[in-house]
Amino acid sequence: MELTPLLPPVIDIARAAGREILAIYESDFEVETKADHSPLTAADSAAHRLIVARLNELTPDIPVWSEESAAIPYSERAGWTRFWLVDPLDGTKEFIKRNGEFTVNIALVEGHEPVLGIVHVPVSGRDYFGARGHGAFLDSGGEPQPIHVQRPAADPVRVVGSRSHRGASLEHFLQKLGPHEIVPMGSSLKLCLVASGDADVYPRLGPTSEWDTAAAQAVVECAGGFVVDLDGHPLRYNTRVEVLNPYFIVYGDDSRDWLAYAR
Repeated sequence: MELTPLLPPVIDIARAAGREILAIYESDFEVETKADHSPLTAADSAAHRLIVARLNELTPDIPVWSEESAAIPYSERAGWTRFWLVDPLDGTKEFIKRNGEFTVNIALVEGHEPVLGIVHVPVSGRDYFGARGHGAFLDSGGEPQPIHVQRPAADPVRVVGSRSHRGASLEHFLQKLGPHEIVPMGSSLKLCLVASGDADVYPRLGPTSEWDTAAAQAVVECAGGFVVDLDGHPLRYNTRVEVLNPYFIVYGDDSRDWLAYAR
């Protein structure tokens, strides 16, 4: 399948979902609690409905798996060789805090690998996107600019950290790493900062789901970077019943053994 022609219409879909989200962001919205105790807003639901409908129009033969339709059984998903993997609002906690650090994530997965990804930032209007064989780009409202990971890594190392999650495993990683600067960020923007060369490494030593990472992983890899589990294997998608990712590390400079800091 030719990937590059899909980028403009899928970027348009992500932006349209972003407009739906912003309309609710600027209102006095309510917060519900999902079965797994994570928050859900009307923005998640509105963006989900729009993205699924528009992707079904664009590519009716490609199934869509979204965080808000996570209950699709593996017995059905297992037969998919190509599918859209969507997080209609990544960073719901950031949305609720109104700090702007939330995104719309749309990925195309082929053979368990993310080959195209769009990460749209509704508040800033920025788009990080990439497709295999096309490269990775940042569109800040003008002409999209190519982005690349930083190689070699900066000194001190710039480490992306979550505003919502921090624990003993990350502290251990940072202690072994040595001199560093923390770059605080929410949602899949953490991976995008590595892709754009604005950070060097993002150790995610806590739980995430597949829809949280697929789009941004495509961007990182198209920018020359890596998203690997603690055994050094690239993250893969829809390979089992479980939807949680293993712990992983995102980096650009492959001359360093980043995995050693997590051991």
